Amino acid sequence: MKQCQVIQEIEAQQLKNNIPEFHVGDTISIHQRIIEGDKERIQIFTGTVIARRGGGLSEIISLYRFSYGAGIERVYLLHSPKIAKIEVVRTGKVRKSKLYYLRGTSGKASKVQEHIGFAKEAAGNSETAENQPAT
Repeated sequence: MKQCQVIQEIEAQQLKNNIPEFHVGDTISIHQRIIEGDKERIQIFTGTVIARRGGGLSEIISLYRFSYGAGIERVYLLHSPKIAKIEVVRTGKVRKSKLYYLRGTSGKASKVQEHIGFAKEAAGNSETAENQPAT
């Protein structure tokens, strides 16, 4: 076996399967494991995805949020074992792949317009169909 194939097999074993589909502009919550001495706790960071780069095991996302008068930007490895869970809070409607212009903004200027997706509409239509009596 070639060295490249061995590396690809090892990386394939370490990839996470439970990562939801999200894009740049979406607001997501990342549950990160923090180890302090003997104890382990979960810390949640909610922010807007301003960049997503790389692929496979080395895929990286950058999250930004403005809180308590300061902008906070964090970079996470997507397949890191320290990430317990990723939740999509809301989807954003953007036209760029990198939202670096959000870095210095606060208040309404740092908001991304919400994208009302097809999946939500389809779910809403199926609920109304279930509530109607069969003829």
